[in-house]
Amino acid sequence: MNERSALGVAVVTGASSGIGLHTALGLARIGMKVVITGRDRGRTEEARRLVIERSGSARVDIVLADFSRLAEVRRLAEEILDRHDRLDVLINNAGLFAPHYRLSADGFELTFAVNHLAPFLLTNLLLERFEASAPARIVTVASEAHRRNRIDIDDLTRPGDWTMMRAYGRSKLCNILFTRELASRVDPGEVVAVCLHPGMVATGIGQRGGLVELGWRVAKPFMISPEKGAESSIFLATVPDPRPFHGGYVIRKTLAQPDPLALDDGLARRLWEESARLVGL
Repeated sequence: MNERSALGVAVVTGASSGIGLHTALGLARIGMKVVITGRDRGRTEEARRLVIERSGSARVDIVLADFSRLAEVRRLAEEILDRHDRLDVLINNAGLFAPHYRLSADGFELTFAVNHLAPFLLTNLLLERFEASAPARIVTVASEAHRRNRIDIDDLTRPGDWTMMRAYGRSKLCNILFTRELASRVDPGEVVAVCLHPGMVATGIGQRGGLVELGWRVAKPFMISPEKGAESSIFLATVPDPRPFHGGYVIRKTLAQPDPLALDDGLARRLWEESARLVGL
């Protein structure tokens, strides 16, 4: 990583805990100014204090936003653009694993809204600043849970066959399709777009009560730590030449083949167009 990017600005969403927190910490340790986004002020302030204490860097900023509300995503983008003349790295890390069917404030199925529409909108609102700050990187945290899932472009926002796992897996498939389409729309010499599977990470995402939490607690001892889960995000944010990863899906710092549906360029384009319509771009 060159000196300019090493001292640049990285935005990490969902960084008040888990993988996002350790990603922010890793980037702060190498000298980047880090913008932590979170929903809860107390937890996000505590994350900022922890990153400053453990990294030795005071170059840590926080911005609050609820990703279930597109108006707050827009406000978040405005605040980031107002505060930072340049942006070098965006880590789309914020994610939701909802055990019950719910709609967002905008009337969209909640998992789809938080895991796909929010990062889609945020990325697009910040994209011009990233291009002006080239070379830059947009890294999206996807998951192996995307495999064997299918999406219907006409039934994205209120799917009639909703289940918790199906909703999560579909949102992660959307993350990969979004990354591939974004990669086709930007110059890799200016902005590299890439997504990744962080591994099965022992975060609090599955702790939502009932059978979901019981299953999560049983599986947790066999999962990797959030610190280990952050390694791929940090790697893609700092690797000296990220261009070989452009448009790719990465597991353990290596390009991997996603589900064949994730490689459907026509589906990626249609998802982009429908997402743009849904968020009002």
